[in-house]
Amino acid sequence: MTKTKQSRYLVVYIGIFLVFLYAPALLLPIFSFNDSTIVAFPLSGFTLAWFIEVFKTEPLLAAALNSLLVAVITSVFATIFGIFAARASTRYQFPGKRGIMGLIMVPMVLPEIIIGVSLLVVILQLGFNLSLTTIILGHILLCLPFCTAILSAGFQGLDKSFEEASQDLGRSRLETFWYITLPLVMPAIISSLLISFTISLDEFIIAFFLSGTEATLPVYIWGQLRFPTRIPIILALGTVLLLVSLTLLIIAEYFRRIGARKTGTEVKGGLF
Repeated sequence: MTKTKQSRYLVVYIGIFLVFLYAPALLLPIFSFNDSTIVAFPLSGFTLAWFIEVFKTEPLLAAALNSLLVAVITSVFATIFGIFAARASTRYQFPGKRGIMGLIMVPMVLPEIIIGVSLLVVILQLGFNLSLTTIILGHILLCLPFCTAILSAGFQGLDKSFEEASQDLGRSRLETFWYITLPLVMPAIISSLLISFTISLDEFIIAFFLSGTEATLPVYIWGQLRFPTRIPIILALGTVLLLVSLTLLIIAEYFRRIGARKTGTEVKGGLF
């Protein structure tokens, strides 16, 4: 087989893969502008009524505010814990280092339903009530591996000579970390915040198991799917969430590449 034929097959394969991956996401905004409650072709007309209805539905807005609150708190704490873990793993040697870092990364590969059920059992056994706080705890556990991975790359690419020069000039370790290290890894920190925010905002399984009377947006959407007349509103909401998620991912990748250029560790690839 010649290289030309191999290239053609590769292009065809990539094309089929992209259609399979993104076609459902592209259908979402198409049907959200349809003025019929029936999700089917041909479209009956164009309307923005479903998007207007999204912002008029009070339970939906309350669920959205809950999700935003959970996502903001989750991203902040997951990033702070990720900074501690990434700093320790890239700058220090201690007993059980590989095992500890492996345990931190376990939620990244463990099925979410296992995490959700396990956390539900533990929380109920401890006598705590299910609330937004329990969802936040679950989301921090889920986001921490991603934050640690992103921040580890930032700390690992940081030249130690900057920190050594700062300490030679009389700065303490804490001052060096605050004035030198953090500004240099700030793009990785921003990327970590945005990625964990996106993960928490879109997460359903753990929120479903750990939510009490206050539902997050994905849990609210799940409940509304039982009513066919509400599906166009959910499609409009899904379109908004899709645009927000893509925007946050693009911004996160932008800051990741800035950080890579700052530390001299830029590589081809990344999120895009």
